Amino acid sequence: MTRRILLVNGPNLNLLGTREPAIYGADTLADVEALVGRVATEFGLDVRCVQSNHEGVLIDAIHAAREDCAAVIINAGAFTHTSVAIRDALTGVALPVAEVHISNVHTREAFRHESFISDIAECVIVGCGVQGYDFAVRRIAALLAG
Repeated sequence: MTRRILLVNGPNLNLLGTREPAIYGADTLADVEALVGRVATEFGLDVRCVQSNHEGVLIDAIHAAREDCAAVIINAGAFTHTSVAIRDALTGVALPVAEVHISNVHTREAFRHESFISDIAECVIVGCGVQGYDFAVRRIAALLAG
């Protein structure tokens, strides 16, 4: 079995560290990717990271994951609330999914309360800052270990 996780970050997450730091904190996307890599290594896992502001790029990356990944950790950003296509890609590859949101989406605007991903995810982690990515890797590692 492959020992790789696909880490997917959606639109505007390339702006982490500068975009609304009161909501998203000071950590950058590079910091998040390094954190995920460090935690994954603890469990003998490696990580492929993708971030895009374009839905199709994310879908293509999810499709490619079925060839060499054991699970997906995804922060789909705004696509969480709008993209049936990303949901369909995730169900189509039939890999375990962990959904992550840096902020607590349930305390924000009403449109952020609905997710097209949550009901197909093995776990949903919200409001823990970038530490949520750490939790997601640990949960995925536990699932993969059986």
